[in-house]
Amino acid sequence: MNYPKRVIKKGETSKPIVKALQQRLIECNCGPVDDPGVFATKTEQAVKLFQSLHRDMNGNPLTIDGKVGAFTWETLFGVESVTTNSVPSTDLLTKVLEIARQEIGVTEDPLGTNRGPKVDQYLASVGLNPGFFWCMAFVYWVFNESAKQLSRKNPMVKTGGVLREWNETSAKKIITADAIDNPALIKPGHVFIMDHGGGKGHTGIVTSVEGGSIRTIEGNSNTTGSRNGIAVVEMVRKINSIKKGFIEFK
Repeated sequence: MNYPKRVIKKGETSKPIVKALQQRLIECNCGPVDDPGVFATKTEQAVKLFQSLHRDMNGNPLTIDGKVGAFTWETLFGVESVTTNSVPSTDLLTKVLEIARQEIGVTEDPLGTNRGPKVDQYLASVGLNPGFFWCMAFVYWVFNESAKQLSRKNPMVKTGGVLREWNETSAKKIITADAIDNPALIKPGHVFIMDHGGGKGHTGIVTSVEGGSIRTIEGNSNTTGSRNGIAVVEMVRKINSIKKGFIEFK
């Protein structure tokens, strides 16, 4: 059964969904459950038991909250039951992913300085001198190069500020809460926006959506997901870790 594009929890009114969930929980030796089609205390406890005994498809522990979101659903019913999307929806986003992939492995020189031949180019594209944080500059540069090759206008706000991009863009925005409920809202080529507080943030480009996770290419990062790392890297992040949302440029 496919993920219903919302978190299933205590009080759920769709009996077919609850029945399918209860049947799968029993098959996994996680019971007892409530009467068929009723998501009440017993079913909630059965979900918590399942969550305590299993990890998601990336090997991470499930959150033990008794709610069936994309990660728990995927673990129960298989990866094919939840959105998997790796195909960009427009020519621009296809070109964005092509160019972004060519930049993977670019590193600062010297390391830890927010500088280097390519890093300086990223920063210059938004009018910044070498030495500034460059994750948003990288994203802007990728979109700018893509737009040039397609002889069209770059749809992004010209800025090196992550939160300024979010606040000033006229493009469609998807808040994280909606994306958690329905991962299908996120598409390859979308730009994720993280808000770390105090005006600080981090960003990158989504390359694919796999259940409750996204794969990304991001600059000024590293394999631990730092917001001030040293390279352009590929990452896997949980959708619920993106503490702001996603922007859909066209």
